[in-house]
Amino acid sequence: MSLTHTQGHTGHVDFVGAGPGDPELLTLKALSAFETADVVLHDRLISDDILALAGQRAELVDVGKAGFGPSWKQDDINELLVEYTLRGKRVVRLKSGDPTVFGRLDEEIEAVEAAGMSWRIVPGITAASAAVASIGQSLTRRGRNSSVRFLTGHDMKGFADHDWAALARTGSVAAIYMGKKSARFVQGRLIMHGADRKTPVTLVENASRPDQRILSTTLDHLPSDLATAEMHGPALTFYGLAPRDAARALTEFNKELA
Repeated sequence: MSLTHTQGHTGHVDFVGAGPGDPELLTLKALSAFETADVVLHDRLISDDILALAGQRAELVDVGKAGFGPSWKQDDINELLVEYTLRGKRVVRLKSGDPTVFGRLDEEIEAVEAAGMSWRIVPGITAASAAVASIGQSLTRRGRNSSVRFLTGHDMKGFADHDWAALARTGSVAAIYMGKKSARFVQGRLIMHGADRKTPVTLVENASRPDQRILSTTLDHLPSDLATAEMHGPALTFYGLAPRDAARALTEFNKELA
């Protein structure tokens, strides 16, 4: 079964993962899609360095969504995708990280399919992979955790609920997307279900980018340390992981070189 759906129209959509922000982490297939695009509909978090790689003829359209802030409505994005493809345009729908991870991909594919357009998914490096690399850790480790949870800090109804009892167990590891505003909520739920207050928590802001910052804290001090750090960029929260000393030293070394 092919991942590309076609029904005889010239319009086409590539759902492309832009990765975490470093243009060197783009895949060759993503770059190829850029070079042939007529239109690029991109998320708010896409870095300028990546947008600069789009072909000269490409029209760049910001359809960014911001958590708890002004955003494009999903229905409007779907309509815009269909409008461009019906006009015979080759569209790149550029999503931060990987389009299959908290990217509302299914809704957009369904809209394109309903219009009879062709589409393709071009995967990218998700924020969790880039962020965990920056702290010198692995998402799974033999004898510690054989699974890792990818969670969202909030959903359409507000702060997102999860299986807190399972997460509170010793050795659990979770990568929490869009978790800054929900930090106190997450802390409260985990402690309520018996999590150790000393459990390490690490936040990586602007993972893979020149202005990357790493905050190492514990569950007990998470909300207060996060407030002090004043992180304004996109951040990935790791519950159950602390940075290796070597990775922390490398981050400081890179700052000195910048």
